[in-house]
Amino acid sequence: MIKDHQQELKNLMQTVAKEGASDLHFAVSRNPFVRIAGELMPLVKEPILTPEDIENFAKLILGEKKFEKLANEKEIDFSYAFEDKLRFRGNIFYQQGFLGIALRVIPAKIPSLKELNLPEVLAEFCGKKQGFFLVVGPTGHGKSTTLASMIEVINRSRREHIVTIEDPIEYIFTSDKSIINQRQAGEDTQDFHRALRSMFREDVNVVMIGEMRDHETMATAVTAAETGHLVLSSLHTNNASQTIDRIIDSFPPSQQDQIRNQLSGTLLGVFSQRLVPRASGGRIPAYELLIANNAVRNLIRENKTFEIDMVIETGSNAGMVALNQSLSDLVKKGEISFEDALHYSLDQRGLTSLMER
Repeated sequence: MIKDHQQELKNLMQTVAKEGASDLHFAVSRNPFVRIAGELMPLVKEPILTPEDIENFAKLILGEKKFEKLANEKEIDFSYAFEDKLRFRGNIFYQQGFLGIALRVIPAKIPSLKELNLPEVLAEFCGKKQGFFLVVGPTGHGKSTTLASMIEVINRSRREHIVTIEDPIEYIFTSDKSIINQRQAGEDTQDFHRALRSMFREDVNVVMIGEMRDHETMATAVTAAETGHLVLSSLHTNNASQTIDRIIDSFPPSQQDQIRNQLSGTLLGVFSQRLVPRASGGRIPAYELLIANNAVRNLIRENKTFEIDMVIETGSNAGMVALNQSLSDLVKKGEISFEDALHYSLDQRGLTSLMER
């Protein structure tokens, strides 16, 4: 068992900073693990962790009040700052009666779209006065960072009232031309849905919803986009067509026609991203971009979302980008390997055919 948990936690945080790790994991009977460039690595020079070690780490990270909440609810989301040097988004949970901890680093500086290797067209969506824009993809592939970068574009270029609703709050914004208020579900407001309803009485121009988790939140978000607000949010979905289906299918059948019509009128676009291992080290995004033009709006309204993939593939002239095209371009530039491109593709046969042209 570790003798000085506060000092050991400090040592581990310093290791995370020194190695440029994105995540830190604690599990019983294992060394601490860090994730570097997408790969988990054990810190073999650190001690094997006991249940008491992890409990002590949890108490140091959470404090007494939140630790009591963890004991009652068996899991907790939170944010954690270490000596003004590192900020983390975290989750502590029980597994087989023992605690586990997962911490993800949130960079102190919000990177620009250019620094993230993201397309400049995203800045055009930031210039919209109203509508609904979604950033989607698997967990751990940069959705929150992309949303933060887009909010920062607005913050630096327009005088707007921006509200973020998150659980937990991740990036900390500093108001520039805009006023930014950040609300954490469970602390600053009871839940996402209530915070969104309150937004209508707060003279808000732009709202960023950290994640849409239920149909009530989705319904209010779409209504906000309908009534003159720019709404940015994320979902854990794989591509644009699946995202639209997920939103519609979350509603009871009696309400699906209504939400389909609302979504067809408010959707601006869907950006789906993957962080792929880079040949030179680190990771680089591959992405799909759906732009909601008249053809896309008609497909949503007519319940033909299965045709959206084809619209994206043939819509390059309209600014759309298919995931396979993005992966192919990265392979041809030498940024990623063909093997990694295949791994992240949702249509491996199509990617192989594209690479052979």
